[in-house]
Amino acid sequence: MSILIACCGLNCETCEARIATVNNDDELRRKTAAKWREMFNAPQITSESINCVGCRTSGVKFAHCEMCEIRNCVIEKGFETCANCSEMKTCEKVKFIHDAIPEAVENLNKLR
Repeated sequence: MSILIACCGLNCETCEARIATVNNDDELRRKTAAKWREMFNAPQITSESINCVGCRTSGVKFAHCEMCEIRNCVIEKGFETCANCSEMKTCEKVKFIHDAIPEAVENLNKLR
């Protein structure tokens, strides 16, 4: 079984939002929303907004996925993920994620 990796390299399989969506778990949605509101100082995150099956799969996604510059860049270039891009290591668009979550870079390197 392959692991579902987001365009930026995050592991969707372990994402609390995806788990809550797939399992229709409203309690996990509430906990995730509260955690992310505090983590990202984002009061607009509500339990109702915690619905996503992954940015590279068909189905429900966060509202911000349509505006995500990383995802849009990958799509515009015709790639599957940032792993397909020769600029990945120096890209300013994905730098903040890769600096904060080194696992994302490791996931992408495994796809190369």
